[in-house]
Amino acid sequence: MIERDVLLNELAQGLRPMAQGIEWFDGLSPQEQYETLRFLTHHCIQARAVTEDGPEAIRRAGLRPTHTPAVLITRGPVGPQLGKIAGLTPLDERRKAFRLLVALLAVADERRRERFCSDGCGHWWHRLAGPAGR
Repeated sequence: MIERDVLLNELAQGLRPMAQGIEWFDGLSPQEQYETLRFLTHHCIQARAVTEDGPEAIRRAGLRPTHTPAVLITRGPVGPQLGKIAGLTPLDERRKAFRLLVALLAVADERRRERFCSDGCGHWWHRLAGPAGR
Protein backbone atom coordinates (compact mmCIF):
# COMPACT_ATOMS: atom_id res chain seq x y z
CA MET A 1 0.00 0.00 0.00
CA ILE A 2 1.35 3.39 -1.04
CA GLU A 3 0.92 6.58 0.99
CA ARG A 4 -0.97 8.09 -1.97
CA ASP A 5 -3.49 5.23 -1.85
CA VAL A 6 -4.11 5.80 1.84
CA LEU A 7 -4.45 9.56 1.43
CA LEU A 8 -6.94 9.32 -1.44
CA ASN A 9 -9.08 6.79 0.41
CA GLU A 10 -8.99 8.90 3.57
CA LEU A 11 -10.19 11.88 1.53
CA ALA A 12 -13.00 9.84 -0.05
CA GLN A 13 -14.08 8.56 3.36
CA GLY A 14 -14.01 12.01 4.96
CA LEU A 15 -11.15 11.05 7.27
CA ARG A 16 -9.06 13.97 5.96
CA PRO A 17 -10.28 17.42 4.96
CA MET A 18 -10.40 18.15 1.24
CA ALA A 19 -8.30 21.30 1.82
CA GLN A 20 -5.45 19.03 2.87
CA GLY A 21 -5.96 16.94 -0.26
CA ILE A 22 -5.92 20.00 -2.53
CA GLU A 23 -2.72 21.23 -0.87
CA TRP A 24 -1.12 17.84 -1.46
CA PHE A 25 -2.39 17.71 -5.08
CA ASP A 26 -1.10 21.23 -5.80
CA GLY A 27 2.36 20.16 -4.61
CA LEU A 28 2.58 17.46 -7.29
CA SER A 29 4.21 17.97 -10.67
CA PRO A 30 1.85 18.16 -13.67
CA GLN A 31 2.77 14.56 -14.57
CA GLU A 32 2.11 13.37 -11.01
CA GLN A 33 -1.22 15.20 -11.01
CA TYR A 34 -2.20 13.44 -14.22
CA GLU A 35 -1.13 10.07 -12.79
CA THR A 36 -3.13 10.76 -9.63
CA LEU A 37 -6.24 11.61 -11.65
CA ARG A 38 -5.81 8.43 -13.71
CA PHE A 39 -5.35 6.45 -10.52
CA LEU A 40 -8.58 7.94 -9.13
CA THR A 41 -10.45 7.03 -12.31
CA HIS A 42 -9.37 3.40 -11.90
CA HIS A 43 -10.56 3.40 -8.30
CA CYS A 44 -13.91 4.88 -9.36
CA ILE A 45 -14.34 2.13 -11.93
CA GLN A 46 -13.36 -0.56 -9.40
CA ALA A 47 -15.91 0.92 -6.97
CA ARG A 48 -18.50 0.55 -9.77
CA ALA A 49 -19.22 4.24 -10.29
CA VAL A 50 -22.10 4.91 -12.68
CA THR A 51 -23.29 7.99 -14.54
CA GLU A 52 -26.15 8.37 -12.07
CA ASP A 53 -23.55 9.02 -9.32
CA GLY A 54 -22.52 12.21 -11.13
CA PRO A 55 -25.00 14.69 -9.63
CA GLU A 56 -24.27 13.59 -6.05
CA ALA A 57 -20.52 13.67 -6.70
CA ILE A 58 -20.84 17.18 -8.16
CA ARG A 59 -22.76 18.29 -5.08
CA ARG A 60 -20.24 16.76 -2.67
CA ALA A 61 -17.32 18.25 -4.59
CA GLY A 62 -18.88 21.70 -4.34
CA LEU A 63 -18.78 22.24 -8.09
CA ARG A 64 -21.25 24.08 -10.23
CA PRO A 65 -22.99 21.89 -12.82
CA THR A 66 -21.44 24.10 -15.53
CA HIS A 67 -17.82 23.36 -14.53
CA THR A 68 -16.10 21.27 -17.19
CA PRO A 69 -15.56 18.12 -15.05
CA ALA A 70 -19.18 18.30 -13.86
CA VAL A 71 -20.49 18.56 -17.41
CA LEU A 72 -18.35 15.63 -18.51
CA ILE A 73 -19.37 13.28 -15.68
CA THR A 74 -23.04 13.62 -16.55
CA ARG A 75 -22.62 13.02 -20.31
CA GLY A 76 -22.84 9.40 -21.21
CA PRO A 77 -21.09 6.27 -19.98
CA VAL A 78 -18.90 6.98 -16.97
CA GLY A 79 -15.78 5.13 -18.20
CA PRO A 80 -14.97 7.27 -21.24
CA GLN A 81 -15.92 10.44 -19.36
CA LEU A 82 -13.50 9.63 -16.54
CA GLY A 83 -10.68 9.49 -19.08
CA LYS A 84 -11.64 12.93 -20.38
CA ILE A 85 -11.79 14.34 -16.85
CA ALA A 86 -8.36 12.93 -16.00
CA GLY A 87 -6.96 14.49 -19.17
CA LEU A 88 -7.95 18.07 -18.36
CA THR A 89 -4.83 20.23 -18.45
CA PRO A 90 -5.39 23.69 -16.93
CA LEU A 91 -4.46 23.60 -13.23
CA ASP A 92 -7.83 25.05 -12.20
CA GLU A 93 -9.65 22.31 -14.11
CA ARG A 94 -7.36 19.66 -12.64
CA ARG A 95 -8.22 20.82 -9.12
CA LYS A 96 -11.92 20.57 -9.93
CA ALA A 97 -11.33 17.14 -11.49
CA PHE A 98 -9.51 16.01 -8.36
CA ARG A 99 -12.33 17.14 -6.09
CA LEU A 100 -14.94 15.53 -8.35
CA LEU A 101 -13.15 12.20 -8.66
CA VAL A 102 -12.60 11.96 -4.90
CA ALA A 103 -16.31 12.68 -4.40
CA LEU A 104 -17.29 10.15 -7.09
CA LEU A 105 -15.12 7.53 -5.40
CA ALA A 106 -16.85 8.32 -2.12
CA VAL A 107 -20.34 7.89 -3.60
CA ALA A 108 -19.51 4.65 -5.41
CA ASP A 109 -17.54 3.15 -2.53
CA GLU A 110 -20.34 3.90 -0.05
CA ARG A 111 -22.72 1.95 -2.26
CA ARG A 112 -20.20 -0.90 -2.60
CA ARG A 113 -19.80 -1.06 1.18
CA GLU A 114 -23.57 -1.30 1.65
CA ARG A 115 -24.10 -3.94 -1.03
CA PHE A 116 -21.00 -6.09 -0.88
CA CYS A 117 -19.05 -5.34 2.30
CA SER A 118 -21.71 -4.83 4.97
CA ASP A 119 -20.89 -8.19 6.58
CA GLY A 120 -17.15 -7.50 6.47
CA CYS A 121 -14.57 -7.62 3.72
CA GLY A 122 -10.87 -7.85 3.07
CA HIS A 123 -10.48 -4.34 1.61
CA TRP A 124 -7.71 -2.58 3.57
CA TRP A 125 -9.21 0.82 2.69
CA HIS A 126 -12.41 -0.08 4.54
CA ARG A 127 -10.39 -0.39 7.75
CA LEU A 128 -8.76 3.05 7.75
CA ALA A 129 -8.94 5.07 10.94
CA GLY A 130 -7.65 8.36 9.51
CA PRO A 131 -4.30 10.08 10.01
CA ALA A 132 -4.63 10.29 13.81
CA GLY A 133 -5.60 6.63 14.09
CA ARG A 134 -2.40 5.25 12.56
